[in-house]
Amino acid sequence: MSQRHSHRRGPRADMVPEIAAAVGFVSGLLRTRGCVSEQQLQVFSGALREALTEHYKHHWFPEKPFKGSGYRCIRINHRMDPIISKAARQIGLSLPQLYQLLPSELTLWVDPYEVSYRIGEDGSICVLYEAAAAKPHPSSCGGMLTCKNQMMLGRDSPSKNYIMTVSS
Repeated sequence: MSQRHSHRRGPRADMVPEIAAAVGFVSGLLRTRGCVSEQQLQVFSGALREALTEHYKHHWFPEKPFKGSGYRCIRINHRMDPIISKAARQIGLSLPQLYQLLPSELTLWVDPYEVSYRIGEDGSICVLYEAAAAKPHPSSCGGMLTCKNQMMLGRDSPSKNYIMTVSS
């Protein structure tokens, strides 16, 4: 077995499927507006994949999926997430263009074993990707509030979870 794959016996350490789900989702948002060519989308997707991989490199903890959740959270809240704007610059999209193409309120959580998003401050949290691998027992997070759970506090009604498939 090669040295690269020798770590596969324990918890999954790579972040490939989670990043692919996040990249596919953001690229899909740009695609639906029809203002970006397929070639530009490919370049954008590659740049975003590379940027997220680098950004998460030392903040990915499959054994404690909620650890680092706030750091990995991609957020557009009347301010563009710097990782998205960096990837968009690769295809010549300006900040004003990005604000026209993407929701003004978007939260995208990229965690080991799960990628989910919310559009709008009061929108439902929807799951994009969920791994079949066993997750730690809820009590193992020591009662800590995750970025996503903090957002859900104070809701009058429980959010609905939807599963959306992402294809590339």
